[in-house]
Amino acid sequence: MKLKITLLALLLPIFTFSQSIVGKWKTIDDVTGNAKSIIEIYKENGKFYGKVAEILTPGESDKVCSLCEGSKKDQRIQGMILLTDLVKDDDEWNDGEILDPNNGETYSCYVTLEDTNKLKVRGYIGFSLLGRTQYWYRVE
Repeated sequence: MKLKITLLALLLPIFTFSQSIVGKWKTIDDVTGNAKSIIEIYKENGKFYGKVAEILTPGESDKVCSLCEGSKKDQRIQGMILLTDLVKDDDEWNDGEILDPNNGETYSCYVTLEDTNKLKVRGYIGFSLLGRTQYWYRVE
């Protein structure tokens, strides 16, 4: 009995981690198909956030968000929080927002895990049918 409890205690964190969006994710450029950035998703006060941990496009690590408004205007994109206020709801994280630093626009957002290493990120205006989907890939 003690062996079963010990094994369960050791394996539970593995199963929990595999079903979480927390971690580092590689984004892919929609136009070129090249790796664009690494987004680090973390949990704070019950909500999930994502910041640009690294820009992978050569020569763009010092790029600023010139089209952003408010406090993000002309701030470096690397280190910027782009994904905010996601709340876990069953198999989906929703009610959040995502900033597109290419146009300075903020969109409603939800994410789902397609599998352990593939994240579906959907940004939209109004209804989720009117938007764009990206797939991000877990960085080990």
